[in-house]
Amino acid sequence: MVMDTPLNQDYKDHLQTAGLTSAEAARRLVQYGPNEVTEPKHHPFLAFLKRYWGPMPWLLEIAAVLALLVGHTTEALIIVVLLTINAVIGSVQSNSAARSVRMLKQNLQVQLPVLRDGVWQDIAARELVPGDVITLSLGCIVPADAFVLKGTGDVDLSSLTGESLPKTVGSGDLVPSGSVVVRGKLQARVDATGENTTYGKTISLVRDAQPRSHQQDLLFEIVRIMMYVGVAASGVVGIYALITGKSLLSIASLVVTFLMGAVPVALPAVLSIVQAAGATTLSHEGVLVTRLDSVEDAASIDVFCLDKTGTLTKNQLEVQTLIPLTTASTPDEIKQLAAISCDQTGSEPIDAACLKLAVSQDLNAHQIAFSPFDPVTKCTEARVRFSDGQELTLVKGAPRVILARCTQLSPDEQAHILNLVGKLSHKGLRAILLASKTGTTMPLQPVGLLGLADPPREDASRLIGQLQALQIRCVMLTGDDRAIAQEIAAQVGIGSTIIRASDLRKLSHTEQLSTVETADGFAEVLPEDKHRIVSLLQENGHSVGMTGDGVNDAPALRQAELGCAVEGASDIARSSASAVLTTPGLIGLVRAVTESRRAYQRMLTWVINKVTKVIETVVLFTLAYFLTGSMPITLLGMSLLVFANDFATMSIATDNVKATNSPNAWQLRSLVAAASGLGALFALEDLLIWMLATTAFGLNQNAACTLVMFALVVNSQIRILCVRERNHFWASRPGIGMLVVALFTTALFLGMVLFGWIVPAVSCGAVLTTGVICLVGGIGIDFAKVALFHAFRVK
Repeated sequence: MVMDTPLNQDYKDHLQTAGLTSAEAARRLVQYGPNEVTEPKHHPFLAFLKRYWGPMPWLLEIAAVLALLVGHTTEALIIVVLLTINAVIGSVQSNSAARSVRMLKQNLQVQLPVLRDGVWQDIAARELVPGDVITLSLGCIVPADAFVLKGTGDVDLSSLTGESLPKTVGSGDLVPSGSVVVRGKLQARVDATGENTTYGKTISLVRDAQPRSHQQDLLFEIVRIMMYVGVAASGVVGIYALITGKSLLSIASLVVTFLMGAVPVALPAVLSIVQAAGATTLSHEGVLVTRLDSVEDAASIDVFCLDKTGTLTKNQLEVQTLIPLTTASTPDEIKQLAAISCDQTGSEPIDAACLKLAVSQDLNAHQIAFSPFDPVTKCTEARVRFSDGQELTLVKGAPRVILARCTQLSPDEQAHILNLVGKLSHKGLRAILLASKTGTTMPLQPVGLLGLADPPREDASRLIGQLQALQIRCVMLTGDDRAIAQEIAAQVGIGSTIIRASDLRKLSHTEQLSTVETADGFAEVLPEDKHRIVSLLQENGHSVGMTGDGVNDAPALRQAELGCAVEGASDIARSSASAVLTTPGLIGLVRAVTESRRAYQRMLTWVINKVTKVIETVVLFTLAYFLTGSMPITLLGMSLLVFANDFATMSIATDNVKATNSPNAWQLRSLVAAASGLGALFALEDLLIWMLATTAFGLNQNAACTLVMFALVVNSQIRILCVRERNHFWASRPGIGMLVVALFTTALFLGMVLFGWIVPAVSCGAVLTTGVICLVGGIGIDFAKVALFHAFRVK
């Protein structure tokens, strides 16, 4: 933003400088460094190798080594492939902050005239140093913070502050890096470069901002719990096996079987696939997802920070109110006068808004002279000639300045007009006074008062209501002043408690945490304010969404669980965001939240299913070994089961689910408790089949292991159909893809068991009995599931 702080005397002495010498510039370049932001360098190969380091990779790597030691090369290769798939997926989704920084730096790679050794010469922006005298021309992106020495002009700060109108600057004003000169030519002295500039600080915030990935928390917690369960069970059984005289190789094979059953082998890949399916659906709804784990994170969002300009509003000025100040002209005639008083190209936002007032294409007049906005007179002036030959001078601009030229008005009349201006300002409208005169020496006569504003989008109020119906609190953030913010917030239904960012900064940390809980919006915010507000809300335990379109929004977009760059956003905003809206307004947000909640339900099903399966296998293996002294499944059968369980369940990504009406949050302890109860029940059913296989069915050890493998596969399909629905399994229809995969998997393993493909064959009677036990037992377990889900509030 432009600073209005008065310059001190030391700085005023520098205003007469003729620029730096090359020697002094070189010395300062060493002292201050290049006009760029350095970013930490990471070797991509080393970063990739780190993907193989962590709790879950360690367990899988141990399992792979043990598998090799006992001669199971195929199983070891499967584990290594899974590790590599997970590492590749993680690497592809990393370094989004680095991409954002590079995008910002590209905007600064320009050359511009710099006064060195008393001679103007083109120098790269990265070589600028404090003290350099530069020329900023029309269309130039300001490459460093600089104070204006000479000239006047307008700079577009919209990408930095979100303000719709350009800012007029003159001698002594600070123009920040990243702004754009849209009118005039300025000579300025560089005040700050690199990370010390407005742009540089924004880059640093983007680089340092770390979006909280609830997926990462979820993965680590699940791995930790399953690791404890698997290691503890394998340790107990291994010690028992050692005591009973088993060989070390057989114990190693036993441990590998336990670990393969306990570790969620395909969890990262499956979650990414579920998220990718959600992202694909969203892409058809006008939302492009750039960070996959944000699909899951969006389901838990309970606060949305909405940037006003371009999100809630149209980002274009309109004349909201016209107050006639003369009886000599009708309102339609005043509209015509306002339109003909403008630059007819409509290049200035105020002129563009006034041109829309024309009630017909034929203005019945034409301009014979036009003077654009002058920061000294604070007005524009047009000389027009009507079709009857009459000429009129039309002046519009700041009310107080123009009133000073309306010398025929009485003090009471002037006070009345200023009172109207105050009322417009109170409503958040910018007041522009239109006046006219017939002769060159005649005083001005007020014609009309125009109230301009960036109006809300037509659908903003309705969509805010939809977000609130989803139990999401909406908070507005804007660089505009408090009056404008309050008016817009009231119009769209957000609320009236608007806090100035400057007031928030004055509070203690504890008071800030309390304030962000009660505020409906924040006005006059800077980029660091938006980032701070998002962080404070997260510190209070909220999951936060953020929308934005400019450079000023980039750090907050990066920090939020779901950062959405709106339609027409700048490159840096799109690069920093985790999702990009391709349709106007907020409809994309509603779609993103709804679809993410569906994705959450699918992921919840997978997690419950996985934990249930782990508990089922660990309890079964432990009890069976203690009761019979042998494992109820071979290592080959366990490898086949991993594919049946972990990879066939990818069909969950296509399941038919319903989004909840409230934010979702992972309650892992409750999930694990409920799933453990279900897993124990399935394990008892499997143990019954193991005992029947070795007694009533008269099967040998290998055939009995095959039958248990088949029971585990059938129960895996029943388990998915059971846990996918939080009520009884018949309450909703599963997705077609899930049903096809379940039937195909069951049929495949049925053929393997009956005809002896890969594994020993089992009699038809034993297989049929096993199927009936699994089906009847599954229906009974479904009733227990409903009770467990209700008790532990799984929804």
